[in-house]
Amino acid sequence: MRHGSVTYFDDSGKPFLPENVALNEAGRAQADAAGRAFREAGVRFDRVIVSGLPRTVETAERVLLESGQAIAPEVWPELHEIRGGRLSSIPTGELRRAFTGVFEGVVSEDQRFLAGESVGEMMDRAHPAIARLRAQPGWDTVLLVLHGGVNCAILSLALTGQRLFLGGLAQAAGCINALDVGSGAADWVVRFVNFVPPGPLQPEARTTTMEQLFEQYRKAR
Repeated sequence: MRHGSVTYFDDSGKPFLPENVALNEAGRAQADAAGRAFREAGVRFDRVIVSGLPRTVETAERVLLESGQAIAPEVWPELHEIRGGRLSSIPTGELRRAFTGVFEGVVSEDQRFLAGESVGEMMDRAHPAIARLRAQPGWDTVLLVLHGGVNCAILSLALTGQRLFLGGLAQAAGCINALDVGSGAADWVVRFVNFVPPGPLQPEARTTTMEQLFEQYRKAR
């Protein structure tokens, strides 16, 4: 899953500290809806893994509560979202690319997110974590509650079997992706991507999350 919706900027475009933001009203409803969807489908988890950022922890807790499962989430900090830099350091002319460049097409490994971490640096920590999880015995179904960028890295690896980053894999807030994995390195099946229980058809979706955030931040410039 991707965590539920959060509010990254105030009404004037001033950013909140992304490490601290919690779910907003819509995000709580999305997490609850995901939990109900799992319960109604009879999906039971052996393990639950979060990045440790509050928005993933809160999403996981609400999903587990609604699905009627008492599981203590494991914190895997290497699955933290791709890290941005200081927005104020980005020249105005480069701002849109800094926001959206990581989520357009097949993305170069040296493309940086908001003047911070590069795509390659993010894959350097996320890919080994997923390989380690796959190698661990004793689980059949695991829920990972993570972030849009990290989810794209996992899905890209599953779809291509290569160290590629497909930025166009939309990850709406609170969405669910389903992947089956086998014992071989390339033994992946992507069942579905970007399923959002409150509104699966997403009729209002016309812009990406990062395009929306770019427009919000522009108010402060």
